[in-house]
Amino acid sequence: MFRRIGTTVVRHPVWTIVAWLIAAVAIVATAPSLPSNSDESSFLPKSYESIKAAELQQRAFPSAFTPSAIALYQRTDGGRLTAEDKLDVARITTQLGKKHIDQVQKVVPGQPSKDGRYDLTLVQMDSKNAGQPKQADAAKVLREDVKALAKGTHLDVRLGGSAAQALDQQDSSKRGQALIGIGTFVIILVTLLIIFRAPILAVLPLVLIGLVSAIANGLIAYATKLFDLQANSSISSILIVVLFGVGTDYFLFLMFRYRERLRAGDEPKQAMVNAVARVGEAIASAAGAVVIAFLALALSTLGFLKQMGPALAIAVAATLVAGLTLIPAVVSLIGPKVFWPSKSWQREPDNARFAALGRGVQRRPALTAVASGLVLIALTLGTFGYKATFDLASGSMPKTKESMVVQDEMQKAYSAGAAAPTDVYLSSTDGKPLDRNGFPAYASKLGAVDGVANARMSQVSRDGTTADFTVTLKYEASTDKAIGAVGRVRDTAHADAPDGTEALVGGMSSIYKDINTAVNHDYRTVFPVAAALIMVILGLLLRSVVAPWYLIASVGLGFGATLGATVWIFQEGQGHSGLMFMLPVIMYLFVVAIGTDYNILMIARLREEAREGRDPREAAGMALRHAGPTVAAAGFILAATFATMMLAGNALLTEMGFAVSFGIAVAAFVMAMFFTPSLTALIGHAAWWPGHGDRAEPAADAGSGSPGSDPAAGQGRDSVAHDPAGRRR
Repeated sequence: MFRRIGTTVVRHPVWTIVAWLIAAVAIVATAPSLPSNSDESSFLPKSYESIKAAELQQRAFPSAFTPSAIALYQRTDGGRLTAEDKLDVARITTQLGKKHIDQVQKVVPGQPSKDGRYDLTLVQMDSKNAGQPKQADAAKVLREDVKALAKGTHLDVRLGGSAAQALDQQDSSKRGQALIGIGTFVIILVTLLIIFRAPILAVLPLVLIGLVSAIANGLIAYATKLFDLQANSSISSILIVVLFGVGTDYFLFLMFRYRERLRAGDEPKQAMVNAVARVGEAIASAAGAVVIAFLALALSTLGFLKQMGPALAIAVAATLVAGLTLIPAVVSLIGPKVFWPSKSWQREPDNARFAALGRGVQRRPALTAVASGLVLIALTLGTFGYKATFDLASGSMPKTKESMVVQDEMQKAYSAGAAAPTDVYLSSTDGKPLDRNGFPAYASKLGAVDGVANARMSQVSRDGTTADFTVTLKYEASTDKAIGAVGRVRDTAHADAPDGTEALVGGMSSIYKDINTAVNHDYRTVFPVAAALIMVILGLLLRSVVAPWYLIASVGLGFGATLGATVWIFQEGQGHSGLMFMLPVIMYLFVVAIGTDYNILMIARLREEAREGRDPREAAGMALRHAGPTVAAAGFILAATFATMMLAGNALLTEMGFAVSFGIAVAAFVMAMFFTPSLTALIGHAAWWPGHGDRAEPAADAGSGSPGSDPAAGQGRDSVAHDPAGRRR
């Protein structure tokens, strides 16, 4: 199949390129805009308690609200607010409400701090559009207006709250995307220049993958709208890295094999056909593993991951099609001039380092397997210290952003949980009004829960069937302590609810508690499903039942090593309270799926060497010698491009960038180069049971090439002669 694809594309390169250009113009011109949502509650299904509580609040207390924006006032000299300052705060609050800013429904005064140094203005926005870009736009107007109204006073005012956080996150994301994009381009350009010493080859993948990126983004926008998925601004940054990182990987897989075929004496166009025929299956299998693993995210209960999975799957699928059609078409049109001005493509390099590594694996496979395995196990021990943090807002932007400064200041000035109180809604189950005589005792029991600062009955619905008890925790809403405390609040609220009533606990800590539950569900569902599907891909590629088991086990060990190293560096080394809650899921899929690419490339080459008559140990050594440079180059570029995410300046992308780049480095330089070849050499022919994938193939008839081709080119099978030392010539 892949030979037919290569032949068709190489025979009609111009039409292939034109088809891609037409598709790009049509998709980009008609694709809808990609929405963005930063509202954590939108990530959860409606079956969770925190979402049920939010819906009950809207029905029972339509006038009540959790502020979308909070203006925090303090004197410029840091002193206590004077009577004149308080009058200025009241004036600003009134005038801000009269401006009738889009999305703003109510502007009311807040409570001054106990030390008298701070005061608040609370802003309600349309809850139906929570987390949408239009509310970030409203926050921008609010921020400008409140600062303008405070001019000429002794007040310093800053705007925080969820809408302001969305605005700052949006700005931070744009800066991060720019840095990531520039960093990715520079790394790919410089690395390819060093590898090939050919400017055309260095620039070509950036241009071609840029075209693929435009198409992929359009297709993602279509899918997001069609299936009503949630979007998040962090996905754009991840997409840049996935498209250019994975795209460059497939480009390298193809170009290394194309260069090898030219060195073997193939005519240029036939060299590309043979390259696609040989490496096409490995590329398709690698991309298939990535696509399937990403699609497994559709099983997630979190909207953010549900959207990310299909988006990344579409991106990789588009890159795969480009790798098998667009790239071969363009390169075959240019021919060997693509390597200009370098002449090194004309001769086989010694690959001395990789040859030495190959000999080492060939001679001592057991020692190699044990040594590399111990390194992975040692790093995996760090996973026992893993903790999750759920503050997506502060994790996605620097602490210096205005909304983050407001959040930190409010934690100091008020109770840590005051900025996002927990609400317990007590409702009658029979439709009768609640007995108010029991309210003080119920509030007292809620207030006695460990981790609660205070609890009070704040309001009752008009029909008397629902009461709202405001519970202020001692801890900031997204911390582990707050999540633990809200769990205890739930237990007490449910257990001590009077007969004939039902209690629901809402608020941000309750949402984070449910997100934690959802993530744990995803660990139990997404991980094994993704692993099983990747094993199916490996089984189909290798026609083996044995090999997929130890391959997926080695990649799983690489995941453990990556998570352990990330815990040690960020939690132990930098003192982070925890890693972002979705990091293990994302890391698992990137490290397991993309890391499998290198295992697939190495094991496919090992099988190829075995089919040429080599015993298992010799095949492993030769596979490392000849596929090692490709794995090293591709692994370095992909790891380095993911590392550019650390330039974004926020905890989420910094942790993600390090974890994925480290995991890919482990996959390429430990698993694919040492662990997998040495294990395969030790297992021997049994690795290919029940098939016989490593059996030597009968010599192909020289005349079995495609019609009209030169039989000397070896189109039927691109066999390569070897001297007695095993060196290709």
